[in-house]
Amino acid sequence: MKIAAIYDIHANPYALEAVLEEIKKCNVDLIIVGGDVVAGPMPNETLTLLQNAPVRMKFILGNAESEVLRHLNGEKINGLSERADEEARWVSKQLKDEHKDWIRSWEKTIILDTINFGRILFCHGTPRSNVEIFTSLTPKEKLISIFKNVTVSNVVCGHTHMQFERKIDNIHIVNAGSVGMPFGGTGAYWLLIDNSFEFRRTEYDLKATSQNISKSNYPYAESFASNNILTVPSENDALKMLTKIELDYEKTAHNNS
Repeated sequence: MKIAAIYDIHANPYALEAVLEEIKKCNVDLIIVGGDVVAGPMPNETLTLLQNAPVRMKFILGNAESEVLRHLNGEKINGLSERADEEARWVSKQLKDEHKDWIRSWEKTIILDTINFGRILFCHGTPRSNVEIFTSLTPKEKLISIFKNVTVSNVVCGHTHMQFERKIDNIHIVNAGSVGMPFGGTGAYWLLIDNSFEFRRTEYDLKATSQNISKSNYPYAESFASNNILTVPSENDALKMLTKIELDYEKTAHNNS
């Protein structure tokens, strides 16, 4: 079974459309959509694209979807930043009712049995949380704690918007990168799983996309167009930001335990 893993689309339908076109050429049997689909400029357009795609798909809740659902349920939003909280409120107002109902059906994690790699666990952030962060710099001792209850040999995740691989004991961990809001380089990043775990990058029209997004009613349209499409944070800057969020989350989780 040939699988495409597409993560962190962030409501960028133009990047998604380009990736779906490339996936079609690969004769993929299944697409895993790994969460954080809706947090961005065009959530309804992005969800409609996924609904109409001809390839079979399975969906995972990202932290963005979880925050939107919390807000819709009248619960307190608990995002990773003030902007994430504001974005959850905005997305909640934009979504069609059919899309809200659909998102409620998405899974927390997915396990697939494959011929080449046995069982593969797909999650958004970590197997135990779609908010928890780890990166290529996270100490091995911490990763051992995060993955100690995992019983599969391969884990695919996203959440931090950069492709990388880690090996923790007998577990191979692969980050699929971000389709719609990447760090470290422009374009759309995803993962193809066939005879190997193959990092993929798809080019698309960045100028036209930035112009279209700038015209949207998204409250962060200009910033997204300039800083997440035409240019993106460097790998070093992104790792500094993510490491800070990772440590802040760790402190908050410790204080709440």
